[in-house]
Parts: sequence; C-alpha cells; structure tokens
Amino acid sequence: MKRGEQLDQLREMDIDELREQADSLKESLFRLKFRKSLGVGDVVADIRREKKTLARVYTLMRTREIEAGKSAEKSA
Repeated sequence: MKRGEQLDQLREMDIDELREQADSLKESLFRLKFRKSLGVGDVVADIRREKKTLARVYTLMRTREIEAGKSAEKSA
C-alpha cells in the first residue's frame, strides 16, 4: 500500500480505531523483532515500515486530542 493511501485510510479512522490500530502495530512489531532475534528471514525493512506507521498513528491520535481540547476551550 502506498504511503498516501495509508494516510488517507488512517485519517478516516476515529480515535478508538486508531488505538486498536496502534495496539495491532505494537504486537506486529514485537513479533518482527522476535523473528529478527531468531534470524528468521530478512525483517529489517518490515520493522522500519511498522515503526513509521505506528508513529503516523500516534501523530494522528495526538492531533485529534489537541483539536478536541481546542474545541472544548472554545465552547466553555
């Protein structure tokens, strides 16, 4: 999947779906690191991709939290 498509897909998710995605990515990253320690296959590129995707998810989550805080301040 291309990075732009992935970003569009992540932006469409709500905060709960992003949390689930982050948990899934953390588990996947754990499994990839475990495979790397066993020396099974070449997983370095996969680890790098998963880490970047997880960072994107965290960034979107934080952005939404900030936006929610700003809107709460304006309504108060």
